[in-house]
Amino acid sequence: MALVSEFLGQLALNTGIPEPTFPTVVPALDCDPDRDAARIETAIKTKGVDEQTIIDVLTKRTYTQRRDIAFAYERRAKKDMITALKSALSGSLETVILGLMKSTAQYDASEIRGSIKGLGTDEETLIEILCSRSNPELVEIKRVYKELFKKELEKDVAGDTSGNFAKLLLALAQAKRPDPSSIVDYEKIDEDARALYDAGVKRKGTDVATWISIMTERSVPHLQKVFERYKSYSPYDMQESIRKEVKGDLEKSFLTLVQCFENKQLYFANKLGDAMKSKGAKENVVTRIIVSRCEVDLKKICSEFKTHSGQSLSKTIAEHTKGDYQKVLLSLCGEE
Repeated sequence: MALVSEFLGQLALNTGIPEPTFPTVVPALDCDPDRDAARIETAIKTKGVDEQTIIDVLTKRTYTQRRDIAFAYERRAKKDMITALKSALSGSLETVILGLMKSTAQYDASEIRGSIKGLGTDEETLIEILCSRSNPELVEIKRVYKELFKKELEKDVAGDTSGNFAKLLLALAQAKRPDPSSIVDYEKIDEDARALYDAGVKRKGTDVATWISIMTERSVPHLQKVFERYKSYSPYDMQESIRKEVKGDLEKSFLTLVQCFENKQLYFANKLGDAMKSKGAKENVVTRIIVSRCEVDLKKICSEFKTHSGQSLSKTIAEHTKGDYQKVLLSLCGEE
């Protein structure tokens, strides 16, 4: 029961205004946890393991439904379903299926923990998650992180990063971004656009603290208007200014923020495209995006991918992956 209770604990507590969702994985109307648990048990016991059944059942159920199946399995088989899946599966398929047995916040929290635990830091994962998640998502990730690992997320991030990069990530982790307002404050938009220009392109050196406070303490619709207004002060748009002013992980973080403010699903679509095009497809990136977004906005990511690459995400996945890993990813992407 240990693993089930660890990963299948509380459901997300919503705070703030949730962003609209475009999931590819939606509740299965005919979900019968006992029947599904029996199918999973038979699939695991089958000689050589029936991976296809495991994929068919778990990719077509939401996290809440998978959790119910895990409890039904435990009642039936008198053993923990996650442990059984771990023993039965291996490689990339195992990674995806075990990822699906966590809620979106638990998955994100585990990915952050994995990126800072042990030798070296996986900055790419830290940047992707902390710079792309909404305030309610970040609040929930922090709560779950403490629940799972008995540590404060901010303390762990601070202990593993440094300089302005650390300051930006910590400011994001504090989740101070206000909810969108129905009132458009044109004076504040102009003031922030001017401040971003004065703190960067206009002067020698960059006043990074000003950039951090504006980009972490303003609502997304406000910042979208600020970046538009910014063009009337600067000869470069915000992304070009970032590339000119800062480098390394700080540059990547600011660019991720701006790209997500402008079109979050396009950011993920581009990241998937780059990961699959790179030599020896970056499986960890592909897995992380598909698993973490399938109940959030993967449908819209698929649509942005097709619009900007001229080819469906499913076709691209089929070209760059193989075997059960390919099957599980295609099943999570759903019909396009």
